[in-house]
Amino acid sequence: MRVLVAMSGGVDSSVAAALLVEQGHDVVGATLKLWGGPSDSGCCSVADVEDARRVAQQLGISHHVFNMSEDFEASVVAPYVAEHARGRTPNPCIECNRHIKFDRLLERARRLGFDALATGHHARIVPDPERPGRRRLRRGADTGKDQSYVLSMLGQDQLARLVLPVGDRTKASVRAHAAHLGLRTAGKPDSQDVCFIRAAEGREGFLGRRLALHPAEVVDLDGGPVGTVPAVELVTVGQRRGMGHGDDGRRRYVVSVDVPGRRVTVGGLDQAMTGTVALAAGTLRWVGDPLPPGARALAQVSAHARPVGCTVGRGPAIRFEQPQRPVAPGQTVALYHADDPDAVAGAGVTA
Repeated sequence: MRVLVAMSGGVDSSVAAALLVEQGHDVVGATLKLWGGPSDSGCCSVADVEDARRVAQQLGISHHVFNMSEDFEASVVAPYVAEHARGRTPNPCIECNRHIKFDRLLERARRLGFDALATGHHARIVPDPERPGRRRLRRGADTGKDQSYVLSMLGQDQLARLVLPVGDRTKASVRAHAAHLGLRTAGKPDSQDVCFIRAAEGREGFLGRRLALHPAEVVDLDGGPVGTVPAVELVTVGQRRGMGHGDDGRRRYVVSVDVPGRRVTVGGLDQAMTGTVALAAGTLRWVGDPLPPGARALAQVSAHARPVGCTVGRGPAIRFEQPQRPVAPGQTVALYHADDPDAVAGAGVTA
């Protein structure tokens, strides 16, 4: 099989390429140049490209750099800024997967004659036991490093052309294999931050260069003033940092953000809890057959959140079995099968 491996310069994609080479596949590495601005973290730096190139050299495979910076700006960075201007909290890494890695890159791999695209994500693609010829996306074997959440928007067409070589391995075994092969990325730390935001400037500095930030009043649920924030565009629903404490001494949480009205509403945790989250129209996508209204599932609202029981409603909406902290508009909610908790059923973006 001829496989194009997306090599980010990290240890997971390095070992993904190595395993495919060991299995006898015709492997070519590709690193994406996504961000044209300054970067000191993530997977877009010059050092990351060099690490990927050197690993490919060690493995004896060809390596290419694909410049997709214009697509990245249009599909990830610009929407990230626009969403904050609306008081929403997007997940740029998921949008990069949605629009760049598993759309543009996957299509380029097809046009170049590759049979499959491989990445270093910790997730597994397995046959669907109920539907011959179809696939299920399952959590990675290492539950602490599972990345099925950030792949939850993938459909059957994408899964059919995708290979995840490290999904059935623990992170420790991945590093051990890299060390055994002498790969320069064996001890490289995992990327944690948004690649286009420098640590020194943070989200405030980045967004402040791209949109006007406005101060806002902070009010309680009765509309009474309790403080101010320097930039309403940086406040997230569910946030507690910077919101102070109520008269009862308990922490306050953001219940809603009104950017045009320059107002942030806060309440106690019990007041902020919610039983339902609405999904934006057209964003709900299923890995396989859609779950019907009324079906039970497990919902995960962030990469490291604990899955919680829910019911799929109309609208579309997700009804939690127990009240949960509010989910910020713009976040992805991944749904897992109730009878197969490791298998992704689908995902949508909160309205």
